[in-house]
Amino acid sequence: MAPGVIRVVLADDQALVRAGFRMLLDVEDDIEVVGEADDGADAIKVVRRVRPDVVLMDVRMPGLGGLEALALIAADPDLAGVRVLVLTTFELDEYVFKALRGGASGFLLKHTQPADLVRAVREVARGEALLSPSVTRRLIAEFAVRSPRRVGTPPSMTVLTEREREVVALVADGLNNEEIAAALVLSPATARTHVSRAMVKLGARDRAQLVVFAYQSGLVRPST
Repeated sequence: MAPGVIRVVLADDQALVRAGFRMLLDVEDDIEVVGEADDGADAIKVVRRVRPDVVLMDVRMPGLGGLEALALIAADPDLAGVRVLVLTTFELDEYVFKALRGGASGFLLKHTQPADLVRAVREVARGEALLSPSVTRRLIAEFAVRSPRRVGTPPSMTVLTEREREVVALVADGLNNEEIAAALVLSPATARTHVSRAMVKLGARDRAQLVVFAYQSGLVRPST
């Protein structure tokens, strides 16, 4: 396997869906499907065996579901480098809120375009938060309002510099590094550095968790 190749596991109970995803991903020079699973229990076994970079996880599977498998992956320190991209049918499905609480790095609609699937895998592998563009702000905002209980105490934003707090607020508003750079008149590299430092200081595993922390801590407020 060539260095830098993104290793992917497909977890979906429909063989046809897995075959379609494999066909789309395996033709890319920098992506390789290294395992498949048809339920959550099998997904856990495959992930622990092959240690992929990204898991495409369907939430509705027989036996152990995708949400339970996601929680087990997120809770296993040996799998800290594994990013889970949740596959969902409906943009505001309740499963999406549960997945965000459970540690998902992103969400993807099952009927997404092939090019968007490939882009999603690459972005999540880089640690980017990935949500369907049409629901990014609404989904995160509703999560902050609807979550009936907090999973742990969100870290204090006081550990951040003023500039880092500005950057985190823009991340929470759905902006990527290039957009943050433009908004704050910074270079994209500087914006990326601020995001990375904020993640380290707050102990966020990826941008999705950084966004959740921003809302839970009160740094930003859900729009009404």
